[in-house]
Amino acid sequence: MNQILSRTRVALAIGLVTATFALPGHAAPRAVEVDRIVAVVNNEVVTALQLRARIDQTKRQLGRQGVQLPPDDVLERQLLERLIVERAQLQLAHESSLRVDDATLERAIERIAGNNTLSVEQLRATLDKDGIAWSRFRDEIRTEILLTRLREREVDSRIVVTDAEIDNFIANNPDAFSGQEFALAHILLRTPESATPQQVEAVARRAEQVMARLRSGEDFARVAAEVSDAPDGLQGGNLGWRPLDRLPALFADVARRMQPGETSQVLRSAAGLHIVRLLDRRGGGADAAVQKLEQTRARHILIKTSEVLSDADAEARLLVTRERVVNGADFGELAKASSADLSAAKGGDLGWLNPGDTVPEFERAMNALQPGEVSLPVRSPFGWHLIQVVERRVQDVTDERKRAAARQALRERKADQAYEDWVRQLRDSTYVDYRLERE
Repeated sequence: MNQILSRTRVALAIGLVTATFALPGHAAPRAVEVDRIVAVVNNEVVTALQLRARIDQTKRQLGRQGVQLPPDDVLERQLLERLIVERAQLQLAHESSLRVDDATLERAIERIAGNNTLSVEQLRATLDKDGIAWSRFRDEIRTEILLTRLREREVDSRIVVTDAEIDNFIANNPDAFSGQEFALAHILLRTPESATPQQVEAVARRAEQVMARLRSGEDFARVAAEVSDAPDGLQGGNLGWRPLDRLPALFADVARRMQPGETSQVLRSAAGLHIVRLLDRRGGGADAAVQKLEQTRARHILIKTSEVLSDADAEARLLVTRERVVNGADFGELAKASSADLSAAKGGDLGWLNPGDTVPEFERAMNALQPGEVSLPVRSPFGWHLIQVVERRVQDVTDERKRAAARQALRERKADQAYEDWVRQLRDSTYVDYRLERE
């Protein structure tokens, strides 16, 4: 490893450093910004120019949102840490052959443009006006999709919710589906995996210092942007509007008892120490969230990979199958003939599906389809799928629907906590050599 890192550093030193010499009688050449390494992450590097680009981008975003920026040195350290964690995740994704094809990227960009009531051409012109290169924007969206797929595979797909947990949730959260929503902001002070008593004590002292600043009247969003270890820290820790059942259980318990503007005491979880502020609350109708529960009836064809059938072969086979369906072949008959799922006998019919009934990769692709539309091949922990949405409906409140909503709420809560734990473990197992010397 040391030899690999040494060769990498030498190569980068040669590639990044530019020397300029002034000849007698000639004007001094224009200064050129010299890049340098600010961190080594396993066997890759983060450079000063990459960090500067992220700082400039963050300042523009927070400026548009009206969030007060932390001091430059604090912002620099926080964004470097985020780049390190992001680089570690991307390395894991590449090692496990995760990828985002161009077709998926184009559909994502079309959805972003549509959500902003723009065409793709108008979106590109808007980005150009803001000084954001189209190639860079595409790379950032591809990275976001890749990180989402990594989370789905490593964390979300492994979440299990039992019937006993659903029974307990419904019994202990009678107001969970009342339709009331809470706007919360939070600060996370993360503790390392297998932290020593001294490390825990140091984080506790930091938490008391933060509480003292908040009691003295400092703006919560500014303090969060300066000290929080959560991904949303630079946005002031704002979680947006969420119903109780979509909040982490630790936050939901205190939010019920708080009034807008109040700040919690220091809360402890497996991830570290939290401070929560209730910004506002609204709504509150009888089971409003459940009354709007949407179901999807879908069918699929599953091909499982093996030692003799690679991912590329499975994907290619489903592309041929999709072409046949588009040209008029019966989806159900093709499912009976080729699907490896138990639903093959029913033409791949999965019946009516509630949110959370399928793994995230499948659900995300299914939700993007219109009735009658057939997806491109979709990879999940079970193999490769071809999905067709048959129809959709909105169901009224029943015990079954309430249980489905409870299952989804528990999945999201568990997934959020599991993701925080996973990121912490990944970060602690990553080799990092900091090179960020203050000039």
